[in-house]
Amino acid sequence: MSAVEQYARAHIVTDTADSAEDEHQAVPVALRYDPEDDPRQVHVTLPGPHEWAFARELLEQGLRVPVSSGDVSVWPCGRVQAVMEFHSGQGGVAVVQFDSKALIHFLRRTYTAAAPVAR
Repeated sequence: MSAVEQYARAHIVTDTADSAEDEHQAVPVALRYDPEDDPRQVHVTLPGPHEWAFARELLEQGLRVPVSSGDVSVWPCGRVQAVMEFHSGQGGVAVVQFDSKALIHFLRRTYTAAAPVAR
C-alpha cells in the first residue's frame, strides 16, 4: 500500500493585530497518510515545523459535527468549510480553515490506500 500526500490551501485564522493582513491569504498545508506507518492516523503539516498526527476518524467525524481529541479539534464551518484547531505543547494555538471538499478528497484517497487493519 502506498502513502497518500495531498497539498491543500487553507487560511490561518487568528485574532492578533499583526496578522490582520495575512488572515485572508491562503497557505499551503500538507495532508499525509501512511497506512504502513499507522493505518488509523493522518498527519497535517502547517508552514514551518508544525505537524500534528491524529486519528483519521476524528477528521472524518469533524466534517459533520464538532469533535476533539487531545490537542486537535475539528468542526464544520457552514456548508463548505471546516476548521481545525491545534494546540502546541508550548501553549500556542493554530486555527486553520479549509474547504471541506479538499479534506473529503483526501479522506477518500486514504481509504483506497488503506492497509487492512489486523484483527
